[in-house]
Amino acid sequence: MNAIASLELKKNLQDRGLLFWTLILPIVFTVLFIAVFTSGAGETESRQVISSIVPGYTIMFVFFIMISMTESFIKDRDKGMVARIASTPLSPYLYILGKWIPFIYIVMIQIMILLLFGKTVYDIPLEQPVYLLFLSVLLTFTVTGIGLALAVIVKTNNMGIALTQVIALGGAMLGGLWMPVDMMPDILQTISAFLPQYWGHQAFQDAMAGTLQFADFLQISLILSGFGLSGFIAALLGYPNFLKRAKG
Repeated sequence: MNAIASLELKKNLQDRGLLFWTLILPIVFTVLFIAVFTSGAGETESRQVISSIVPGYTIMFVFFIMISMTESFIKDRDKGMVARIASTPLSPYLYILGKWIPFIYIVMIQIMILLLFGKTVYDIPLEQPVYLLFLSVLLTFTVTGIGLALAVIVKTNNMGIALTQVIALGGAMLGGLWMPVDMMPDILQTISAFLPQYWGHQAFQDAMAGTLQFADFLQISLILSGFGLSGFIAALLGYPNFLKRAKG
């Protein structure tokens, strides 16, 4: 497992495309949309917009890691790596963990850098850093857990890219990352409560402002953990079919 994790991490650190998706594009979008939505606004309104956009775009773009996860699993499947591993004593559980851990590191680093960018450039408040740290871990678990399920279930890279965009962009739109949830129609507000993006965004905003209560933190932690755990279980259940499609 450690060898798989080490190799996967090394490959991803050398991937310039991953750097673009995880850091460059989120920063560009954040700067652009803050400039657009704060143009002509007063100081109070600008602070509210910034405090929504920074965590909102952070949460939206962490979901794009699922493209890299899908590509990595499919490469292993099509190049015979999965078939070779299946002939060794290494269990599917340990193989999946070995593939999972590097992406956990990457997403955690991504979240930290984007929040520090917001703090350095826009002086966003970080009033409850301990909560923010735990929420970052939970969000990472959620995103990469869903990514595992997607990587094992999809059959092609194009399908993985398409579904990632549906999850990332659709979840951003319905989860209140693009506009406040209370400005959306009632039916969309109801749908948003079933999305991890909604819960993550609300929690990050409250923790940044220093208003996140412990009871709310526990509730959101359970919800986000449930999404991530469901993805991991789905990946384990879908692995036999993934193995059947493996070459070699």
